[in-house]
Amino acid sequence: MDSLVAYINNFSKKLLIRLKRLQATPYSVAAGFACGVAISFTPFIGFHMILAALTAWLVRGNIIASAIGTIIGNPWTFPFIWIAVFYTGHFFLGNEINTVNVDFLSIFKSAGDAIYNMDCYKFGHDVWPVIYPMIVGCIPFYVAFWLISYKIMKKTMDKIENRRKKRLEEAKN
Repeated sequence: MDSLVAYINNFSKKLLIRLKRLQATPYSVAAGFACGVAISFTPFIGFHMILAALTAWLVRGNIIASAIGTIIGNPWTFPFIWIAVFYTGHFFLGNEINTVNVDFLSIFKSAGDAIYNMDCYKFGHDVWPVIYPMIVGCIPFYVAFWLISYKIMKKTMDKIENRRKKRLEEAKN
């Protein structure tokens, strides 16, 4: 467990160093990063980087920071995200939630096959009943995690920017 904590701590430091090196305003970096984090809660696997870049562009966020933010969605976190948004979507749709076992990997594979083969029936029959509640369920997660990650990253980037300005002032004197 200690090695996992050390790994996460080291990874976080490397991520922050990359974000510090971006030549952008604290708002731009924070908004871009928040877009990447928020997009990770959508069921559009394979399109996260594109959607994060698009949403970052729309809010004038940094596109590179949005790509870095998508790292939140990864093989370790996706199962938890998918389950959370799936059941939240069913709740918001008013569907009765019973303990349905959903094989998300096969659903996403079926979605990819259906899209690749342009098989609307397969998509509508096999994929849509799972994807639709996930789309509905991801909305509150998207908003909440955008706001949370924006606030945290903005505060962090403001501190970094203030330290940078302070060092420049000291170097001038």
